[in-house]
Amino acid sequence: MSTSSPAQTAVEGKTEVKTYRQAISDALWEEMERDERVFIMGEEVGVWGGTYAVTRGFYDHFGEKRVRDTPIAEMAIVGTAVGAAMNGLRPVAEIMTINFAFLALDAIVNAAAKARYMFGGQFTVPMVIRTTTGGGRQLGATHSHAPEPIFAHFPGLYVVCPSTPYDAKGLLKAAIRDDNPVMFVEHSTLYQTRGEVPVEEYLVPIGKSDVKREGSDVTIVSYSKMTVVALEAAAQLEKEGISAEVIDLRSLRPLDTEPVIASIKKTNRCVVVEENWALYGVGAEITARIQDEAFDWMDAPVKRVSQEDVPLPYSRELEQSALPNAEKVIKAVKLVL
Repeated sequence: MSTSSPAQTAVEGKTEVKTYRQAISDALWEEMERDERVFIMGEEVGVWGGTYAVTRGFYDHFGEKRVRDTPIAEMAIVGTAVGAAMNGLRPVAEIMTINFAFLALDAIVNAAAKARYMFGGQFTVPMVIRTTTGGGRQLGATHSHAPEPIFAHFPGLYVVCPSTPYDAKGLLKAAIRDDNPVMFVEHSTLYQTRGEVPVEEYLVPIGKSDVKREGSDVTIVSYSKMTVVALEAAAQLEKEGISAEVIDLRSLRPLDTEPVIASIKKTNRCVVVEENWALYGVGAEITARIQDEAFDWMDAPVKRVSQEDVPLPYSRELEQSALPNAEKVIKAVKLVL
């Protein structure tokens, strides 16, 4: 059974079924209406309406001053956003895929993430970098990976990875209002997924994990698309009499492992599911924290399910075989049991 997030319990009233795409679009629209300092910039975000149609209609409504099409120059996009943020605006810079964010790494890591600290708080950098991640769409190795843990390595930069329309809308609104730079990472295969979203305004706090499904036999920790995979695996395991608790990290930085530790003290077993490669990945950090804080409660070693350690193939069959799936998660759960 699902549990509500902390923000959800505070919101009563009507809900609507929205796609992940529409929830993100609604969050952007509402924040631009609420605060004139918020503007959007990126490749094809204006006249074309965005690569994934998230900003369709924004250009006609808000105008070219607040919906700015840019050259294909990621370093220029992020660098300009940093300057705008430090001068009092709240830019939302779109990078078409997180794989292209490497071209803007200096602006992200050495400017956005460090400016507030280096200036002793005299400047804030209230900006959001919207980008997509993940495989499953046959876009080849340079467009399909999930390297968001690389960005989560750096202090000063928040990294948010929602898995549901509810979380996507609430977290994006919170990110736009935050005074720190936020990398907002959307999974490219989730845009058509649907879920309940409150009609009333709400925020989801950044840096708070969520128990998506309660269970008693094993804890499955995941985020982004892998939360969907983990829930699919949990539903299949339930048919075999195995009760899996699914925890969605939602943010990689700040990283909230309190619900993970509390769950392990109940289930005594853990599987971590991540789409990125295992080496130096999120699973390594989660496992280290479990070792530190819950070793005495563990009845089996932590098992990790991740992408195969290869550049993601273009072939659909090979691509799917390299990615984590419910069957791989079920196998890992049975091993820890």
